[in-house]
Amino acid sequence: MEGDGRKVCEEGANQLMAQRPREKVKRPAGRLKEPPSAAGSGPDTRVKTLEQERDRLKGELEAARQRIAALEESRSLVASRIDWVIESLSSVVDRSD
Repeated sequence: MEGDGRKVCEEGANQLMAQRPREKVKRPAGRLKEPPSAAGSGPDTRVKTLEQERDRLKGELEAARQRIAALEESRSLVASRIDWVIESLSSVVDRSD
């Protein structure tokens, strides 16, 4: 009998292991490392590189803000349509009563 109980436990463990593997969490990339050519250059080059990175990040931020605004507008339109459908269905149900 003990062997049968162990078999059941092993089968249960195998069922747990057969589950879909977890997806890896994507983490934002860390700080960009300086290219080897810039490592020995002066502070002026470092400032120039940082300014370029700042400008690039500002552009990405603006694009993200525009995307957020478009998504919010889309969500609002969808919510309005859902409300309209619910009201229409409610009026149809009320008429049939």
